[in-house]
Amino acid sequence: MGKKSMRKAIKTDLMEQMERNGTTGQYYTDLVDDYMALWDVKKLLLADIQERGAVVDYISNNGTMNKKKNDSVGELVKVNDRMVKLLDALGIAPAGEGSAFDGEM
Repeated sequence: MGKKSMRKAIKTDLMEQMERNGTTGQYYTDLVDDYMALWDVKKLLLADIQERGAVVDYISNNGTMNKKKNDSVGELVKVNDRMVKLLDALGIAPAGEGSAFDGEM
């Protein structure tokens, strides 16, 4: 499943779960949009980690090459944490087998 179709499936799944739970209103729809924005950021962070690795080279002030932790690793943890909190605020838990959430969290 491509990124765009996965994104659409996840948003649809969230909206359907909210409807089943009776969680309605613009406030909650806005939270779903926030969740999806974070999903986009998560994908970018994962791509950066995949491309550059968990440890990256950098040139220090004195001109020597050093290594440091890729900042995307720490940011990914923060984004995932916020995504879980948004799901909690929506009263949604990742669905079971075969859902759009499989492998996403």
